Amino acid sequence: MTAKGSQSQKPSQEEWRPGGYLGILAITLQILGYFGSEYPKEAQVKDLDEQEVKIAKALIRNPRISDNKLAEQRGISPKTVGKKRQRLEDDGLLRYFAEIDMSAAGTGRYLCRHLYIIRCKIGVTVKQLLKVVEQEPKVATVFTQSVYESHVAEVDGRVALVMLIDGTSDADIIEKFQEQIVPALEERHKKPGIIDEVSTMRLIHPIRVMRNYILPLNMEHGMLRDDWSDDSIVI
Repeated sequence: MTAKGSQSQKPSQEEWRPGGYLGILAITLQILGYFGSEYPKEAQVKDLDEQEVKIAKALIRNPRISDNKLAEQRGISPKTVGKKRQRLEDDGLLRYFAEIDMSAAGTGRYLCRHLYIIRCKIGVTVKQLLKVVEQEPKVATVFTQSVYESHVAEVDGRVALVMLIDGTSDADIIEKFQEQIVPALEERHKKPGIIDEVSTMRLIHPIRVMRNYILPLNMEHGMLRDDWSDDSIVI
């Protein structure tokens, strides 16, 4: 559907269940120069050694595991685990995320989610968008409250923003976007009419996040299931 189109029917609580897990704790490895750099540039691959791969897989499986326990499970000395884990963190390759499920299956705060593709007008650059992000105030904003995830993208040669927006209903999301998010975007970018075109779709159920987490299949008690094979974890 489009922002100007008709509103779809309100989804049932069974339709929007982002995982159904309270307190999903996730970890991801990031290769700098691809997604991790300040501005997009040519990829700079950083290979992990055998011990680092073992450490990373253990942390993807259970981010709460202690260095001593990890060392015992993977056959690496605790000192080496601590040193290599610290290096991965310092280099920005290892990042941790914690999530509270706010869907109907969790806290119940949000009952649906829409994906918005917001195409900007000609003249708006990636660097301009990222500069505004760097100036994000250290307080909860309309974006913090409503936007689950966002990305800078390119659509037909123009810069675009992709947002996953949560709400209590389809109508709630549409109102949030028109009454709060659009004015906030224009104010922050100091460009009235920065938006050229908007398209949307309603998301029904998540499947895979951060490569290794298949929410309906391999998550249990907020982490990867114990019987999920290491061979299935990609680094």
